[in-house]
Amino acid sequence: MHDVVVFLGPSCSPERARSLLRARYLPPASRGDVTRAVAAGARIIGIIDGVFFQDCAVGHREILAALRAGVIVVGASSMGALRAAELDTLGMEGVGRIYEAYKSGELVSDDEVALVFDPESFVPLSETLVNIRYTVARAEDEGVIDRTAAKVLVAAASSLYFPERTYEAVGEGARGILPDAVVDRFCAYAADYAVDQKKEDAEAALRRIRAIAREQGIDADP
Repeated sequence: MHDVVVFLGPSCSPERARSLLRARYLPPASRGDVTRAVAAGARIIGIIDGVFFQDCAVGHREILAALRAGVIVVGASSMGALRAAELDTLGMEGVGRIYEAYKSGELVSDDEVALVFDPESFVPLSETLVNIRYTVARAEDEGVIDRTAAKVLVAAASSLYFPERTYEAVGEGARGILPDAVVDRFCAYAADYAVDQKKEDAEAALRRIRAIAREQGIDADP
């Protein structure tokens, strides 16, 4: 087992991840995976992606046990952000905007970061609510849509079951409430400028883990 283990799935491509951090990359974390990584000798564990509904999620107790064993645990982007917001006062380190939003209470539900993805390639097959929120907010900030349209679009996204969330589906959900021209303008904007906050946070976490590894005398440079 490598000194550095990262649980990663759809939040960041493996090619991009390996360009930032040399580690053993494992699929999204489920219950017991952190315990097994600790038993195999991991000294730093990064939790970025984890399972939500298709299996038992990575548990609080196993993360706390890892921390008690002296393992450094960093979380960001998805399941990692959720767990870090819950356990940072007990030693887990959180990284990124999504972690901060969960910590502050701006985000509450795990539905915000849930999506479906190809089980082999981990390519996302839907969009996360949190990414849609931030894309809508940026579109409003840049004058593409107004505040009323932003509220309608977020409500349309929130009403969708997470596997069905795409920008096209959000746009269709807003039609009839917003003028077609407004919906079309937003969808065109999202096609070119959609915010991928999960990816940004995942990359930030990998950089942070690399810095921690250096501090610990572990060679994790790519």
